[in-house]
Amino acid sequence: MKLYYHPDQERHAPPTFLLRGAPAPSPEGPKRAELLSLGLAQAGLSLSAPAKADTPRLRERLGRIHSDRYLDFLETIHARWQALPGAAELVAPNVHPCGGGHHYPRHPVGQAGWHLHDMACPIAADSFRGILASAASAEAAAEAVLGGEPAAYALCRPPGHHAGPERAGGFCFLNNSALAATVLRERFARVAIVDVDLHHGNGTQDIFYARGDVWTGSLHADPTDFYPFFWGGADETGEGEGQGANLNLPLPLGSDGTVFLAALKRLLAALAEFRPQAVVVALGLDAHKDDPLAGLSLETEDFRAIGARLAGLELPTVLVQEGGYPTESLADNLHALMAGFTAA
Repeated sequence: MKLYYHPDQERHAPPTFLLRGAPAPSPEGPKRAELLSLGLAQAGLSLSAPAKADTPRLRERLGRIHSDRYLDFLETIHARWQALPGAAELVAPNVHPCGGGHHYPRHPVGQAGWHLHDMACPIAADSFRGILASAASAEAAAEAVLGGEPAAYALCRPPGHHAGPERAGGFCFLNNSALAATVLRERFARVAIVDVDLHHGNGTQDIFYARGDVWTGSLHADPTDFYPFFWGGADETGEGEGQGANLNLPLPLGSDGTVFLAALKRLLAALAEFRPQAVVVALGLDAHKDDPLAGLSLETEDFRAIGARLAGLELPTVLVQEGGYPTESLADNLHALMAGFTAA
């Protein structure tokens, strides 16, 4: 298996985010990559770096899933923000178009509110380089599968599945899983995305909601009581050509591995009806009981079972790292999942 991580991802490392109205240390930082790399090493796996973190090809592919004005915003907002009188070092919104805006603003403060859905996505001076490096890692893993590898893994931070066509949220800026699916679609007519993160992949859903060529399925804590709150219900099934190509299985808060694995069985049965030719796994490890964003209560060994079931699809597979935040168990959780995936 090929595994990718571009070290420029370390350039995105905002120290804090806003949690329940108070500044808090961000769990989404370079420490995550250190622990995840340790888990891979425990599984006998090693990472390689993509040749480049920014290419015209990557930009073109990102333009298929994100709007031009959003990509321009991510690249330019920090410099424009710093030119404002009294601006903070980190870009963070203080106004949002709640209920939907009718006018796209020119002012940096307005654009920050338009594109940054919540307060978990502060942007620092070097953030865009780190964000692109994360996307480049997902792109490299998908290209490896196009080149004949049966499976590949991308260690991506910041993660991506909350990022929509022109919205950042939940630590996510560019949708790495959607990018991997976009690369796979260059060869495969039908691609599926299986999201096993603690949180609903609302950005991924938004990108493909009206498309029938990419099936999206997500297991997650019930958004009635959990982030992202406004998306992820079982009644969200797609629209237009995408009707029936989106499946959400929200789980009660605190659900354990038995409940999760039963739901995964249902999800994979529905996926089989779509008859995909390749699959992207939006690989969250934050469903573990000790995760700082805890909403479910999986044990480490449950991830071994998840890995085995995903490998049982016997399809070309790109594993894209989503959530999973620093704990003493994080490395072990990725080790267990990879052990289950590679042994199947």
